Amino acid sequence: MTSSAPRLTTTSWSLLMLLGLIWGGSFFFARIAVLEVPPFTLVLLRLSLAALALHIYLRGRFGLYATLRSHWREFAIMGFINNALPHTLIFFGQTEIGAGLASILNATTPIWTVLIANRWTADEKLTTAKMVGCLTGLAGTAVLLGPALTSAAHAPLWALSLPVLAAVCYGVAGTFGKRFRQIPAPVTATGQLTASSLMMLPLALLADQPWTLPVPSTTAILAILALALISTAFAYLLFFRILTLAGATNTSLVTLLVPPSAILLGALFLGERLALTDMVGLALIALGLLVLDARILEATGRSCRSRRSS
Repeated sequence: MTSSAPRLTTTSWSLLMLLGLIWGGSFFFARIAVLEVPPFTLVLLRLSLAALALHIYLRGRFGLYATLRSHWREFAIMGFINNALPHTLIFFGQTEIGAGLASILNATTPIWTVLIANRWTADEKLTTAKMVGCLTGLAGTAVLLGPALTSAAHAPLWALSLPVLAAVCYGVAGTFGKRFRQIPAPVTATGQLTASSLMMLPLALLADQPWTLPVPSTTAILAILALALISTAFAYLLFFRILTLAGATNTSLVTLLVPPSAILLGALFLGERLALTDMVGLALIALGLLVLDARILEATGRSCRSRRSS
């Protein structure tokens, strides 16, 4: 007997939308900070400040330190594939490309997660609905951020490739993270952030010699704090909670919500207006999410069966 695939409940959807909104700002904060702080040092600051905040928040609750000792290998692997490596790839890419283009390239995460989960898990096998849903969502993201793609011709290939490679890392991490289901989400978040901070410390010290760098501007400092405390510490509490509730494939949908959330934030707080292409893109992404969750297909099937029986 095969186990049923995890589903997105109302709670999971709400958390997913909130996480997409928060991570929608992370590319923006990173773009500001990386102009003044080298990528290795920026990754270290993001991860270490977030880890410190979570340690203060937990204060040893949920058996934090015993879990860190007993699962340090798993946290080290998760920290590398979910933090240290992908964040470094994205930040280096963002030295050459903007936040919008980086986010749309990183939005390929659901595709990789579907393929990886299909190979490595028993309960998240590849279906036509999943593939159609991912492709539809990516099409919506492309429509939504189409103008940003015009800058691709002026960006080097390596910079464009790095966010895609980061998406592959996130796909692996989303599937690997299923083994933390029995561990409280705050502990998992703290463990992987602590491990990745320790990885980045010697690298940043050797590569950037941060003590020789000029003091960043107030704007950059605020961007780093927002990146660490909001888009990392708090966001990972949400991420691992959603991963526990909804599974790797469903959790990866957050990357489809990141680009439109940036536009929605601009409309709400900066007075920017949504163009027709923005509305079309949002509609396609919403359709992709529904198809991937398969509930729209089930609702259609029930409606057809009901009409036939009446």
